[in-house]
Amino acid sequence: MTKAGKVRQQTPKIESTGVNASKKAIPRKRFRRLYKKRIIKGKFGGQPDSIAAKKAKYRS
Repeated sequence: MTKAGKVRQQTPKIESTGVNASKKAIPRKRFRRLYKKRIIKGKFGGQPDSIAAKKAKYRS
């Protein structure tokens, strides 16, 4: 048991960059914000020029 965690201790710490750099909001807040965007404001959650977004425009 003296060698437990050996590799992890030797591995250098790398700071997260790009998409993973910022922390996500806690799920309750995140889903509430999505609910407001999709249901209350009637906006589509994906990319604005995707096929699904264009279909969503015609539906409402």
